[in-house]
Amino acid sequence: MKTSFLAARFSRLLAAVLGVVLGTALGIASAAPALAHTALKRSDPEKNAKVESLERVELEFTQPVRLPTVILRGPDGETYHTGKPKVDGALVTQDVADDLPPGSYTIAYRVVSPDGHPVDGEIPFTLVAPEPTESPTAEEEGGDGAATPEPTASAEPSAGAGETPAGGTSGGSGDAADEAAGNAAPASTEERSGGVPAWVWMVVFGLAGIGIGLAISLRPKKAGGEQTTKAAEDR
Repeated sequence: MKTSFLAARFSRLLAAVLGVVLGTALGIASAAPALAHTALKRSDPEKNAKVESLERVELEFTQPVRLPTVILRGPDGETYHTGKPKVDGALVTQDVADDLPPGSYTIAYRVVSPDGHPVDGEIPFTLVAPEPTESPTAEEEGGDGAATPEPTASAEPSAGAGETPAGGTSGGSGDAADEAAGNAAPASTEERSGGVPAWVWMVVFGLAGIGIGLAISLRPKKAGGEQTTKAAEDR
């Protein structure tokens, strides 16, 4: 009897403990979503980033948000956001103005989480001016494809301008040889005649020929006269 009483009491105590544990677990599970507050997951541009251009601001949170507010403030204190922010679940986008001046900017945002708590913050970044593009030099333009004019070959000198043709050389050599031969002949004649010029001998021979001719032409006349005289005397 006593044993059954103790067993029943132990069973009731165990059931009570299990009920408390189960209730606590259910309470913690239901309170977990409320304890997990919404936070910023990423941003574009990022915090303290340096960018050369900016078209819009993007903010992504860990949970879907609502009622977003985004303000872009520039280096001169002016605002450079345009229109209202757009929300798509956990992503919020905000358009910005064109031709932003370089300098330091700040993104100020505020959204409402699913549990109704506001989430806000600021993201600083710097907009830098893009580096100027260097114009290509003449050498680079020629290397990229521009054809470099090739030097024009100078005209070859003509045969009469500076070079003696082969034929002219041989002809000149032949004339020189003939002239040398002609000069050598009188020299040989002069050597054979004892050094007397040839024209002297020609004059001498000419005069001798004339004298011989006169002698021959005169001698027959005298002989003929004598024969005629002798014939007359004989008769």
